[in-house]
Amino acid sequence: MKLNKLFSAVLMALAVPAATAGVWPQCPFGQTDAGVAAETDAATGLTLYSRRVAIGTLDEHRQVCLHVVGGDGWQILGDGRRVYGFGFAPAVGRDEQVMINGTAAAQFPAPSITFREGDEVWMALTNVGMIYRPDLFDQHSVHWHGFPQASAIFDGVPQGSATVQMGSTFTYYYKVNDPGTYLWHCHVEATEHMEMGMIGMLNVLPKQDGQSKIHDGKTYTAFAYNDGDGISGYDKAFTLQLGAVDSNFHELHEAVQPLPFLELKGDFAQINGRGYPMTTLESDMPQPADAPAVSQQIHSVVRASVGDRVLLRMTNGSVDSYYTVTALGLPMKVVGRGAQLAAGPTTGFGATNASNWKAAGARWAHGTASVTLGGGDGVDVLIDTRGLAAGTYHLYTTNLNYLSNGAGEDRGGLMTTIVLQ
Repeated sequence: MKLNKLFSAVLMALAVPAATAGVWPQCPFGQTDAGVAAETDAATGLTLYSRRVAIGTLDEHRQVCLHVVGGDGWQILGDGRRVYGFGFAPAVGRDEQVMINGTAAAQFPAPSITFREGDEVWMALTNVGMIYRPDLFDQHSVHWHGFPQASAIFDGVPQGSATVQMGSTFTYYYKVNDPGTYLWHCHVEATEHMEMGMIGMLNVLPKQDGQSKIHDGKTYTAFAYNDGDGISGYDKAFTLQLGAVDSNFHELHEAVQPLPFLELKGDFAQINGRGYPMTTLESDMPQPADAPAVSQQIHSVVRASVGDRVLLRMTNGSVDSYYTVTALGLPMKVVGRGAQLAAGPTTGFGATNASNWKAAGARWAHGTASVTLGGGDGVDVLIDTRGLAAGTYHLYTTNLNYLSNGAGEDRGGLMTTIVLQ
């Protein structure tokens, strides 16, 4: 579709009264109220608005509001081709401006989001529709994969919760009590919508953050989990979402052809929505034609100083493949998996003493040369760089068929760099 058709469609949207757009996100406070803080992610543009409540009590915590849109857009594959997709993006503006600014603005992957343990979250989703597929009337939803949601109505699974029609907005509520590494994605026609790009990472920081813990001769104040002894402490953290694009599936979708679900298989493996060497572009990512902005906002370069302990929060967002990942020359230690600290009970299954779950004898944190992630899996890996030489290392999959961009034999796919300075 050419840009003039897009502009025509936008003008038609402008002609619709604001009242019919249904852009009414819910939040217990106003963005300009006293005491409200705004945190905007420099890469994706997503803003979290928050305020502290119950200050001075045991229940002191943040209330957090954010607003995203679901629609369609374009991304660039590792060989330079442009493909069609669905995705999420930050909501920009108010009322009908959210619909206009969200048109064709999908990001790949969805914006990464970070909350803190104890947060109350109001997350609004507006469905802006598919401007390049006007024959579709797909609903969208938000599902926090692996998160122990207390209420089914906010879980995003269509059979038991609310979904969002085109032109409408729904606000999800979460009480964030469980730190860890998660995914968030659309659960409507989940295989199709996730393959098309409606998936991103979600991290929950533990209450232990800010405390000082000494582990292995070093003091840490940031942690992956409430470990009690600093075993999950780190100096720098990076979020890496693994996945792949089935280029044939996306091209058939754009051409309004039957979709080959049985043959679904990613041929362009990616980290954070990019294939190598684009994973290493820390700026100047190409902007797809017909897209209003760069759609692949998150690079995958891990940059740290020698001596740092680096946390890699890794997930696999693929709907059809598993990946084994290694970092040649770097020591890896698994400290969490499935949004849980690598620990178990010491007094048998069903131990009631909570302290037993974190006792040293119950730990299964372990060193490894590689980690394998199935679809929807998440793992927390520490790399201790003390004693290592400065230089550029590579993080990549050992599944050789995912180290190329498409059918070509070039070096590409699921690979990025770790730079120690």
